[in-house]
Amino acid sequence: MAGTPTFEELLASARRSAVHLEMRDGYMPSDPAFAAWKTGRLRDPVGDDVEFQQWLSWVSEATARGVEFRRARVVSVPESDYIRFEHFVSQANIKAGEDIRWLRRRQSTDIAFPGNDFWVFDNELVLVLHFTGDGEFAPEGLELTRNEHVLRLCTDAFEAVWERAVPHESYRLS
Repeated sequence: MAGTPTFEELLASARRSAVHLEMRDGYMPSDPAFAAWKTGRLRDPVGDDVEFQQWLSWVSEATARGVEFRRARVVSVPESDYIRFEHFVSQANIKAGEDIRWLRRRQSTDIAFPGNDFWVFDNELVLVLHFTGDGEFAPEGLELTRNEHVLRLCTDAFEAVWERAVPHESYRLS
């Protein structure tokens, strides 16, 4: 989509909040950090991952200026390797300023979900994320909308998950 701002630009323009709902059990199998974790070579969640370090910097900058940053994950049990990897690296996200919660998929049956993961900025703008079937980021994977129906669906789904979800520090992998 031509003219779509980068995620960094969207987060930099957030004034009050950035919320993210993740609903897949696997992402980016090509991620070198995930591969290193799977083989036991990644012991430090941040390691030498420059992209993750940049992410943590963006989060720190946003939260330092007062942006509430919440991430909720809906996961199947037993958790996939990728979800276990995310659990491992989440402490770095939290240290940067994110609040993360986990909800087991079985506890979400009565929640109406949009078809894709998303971000909502300032309860005004939705960034829909598109992935391929194997979890890689899709070409033209970002879709930005202010559509009221989409905004309401995403906001309601996020808040319903958030209300039921377990804070990261209390969530135990199966």
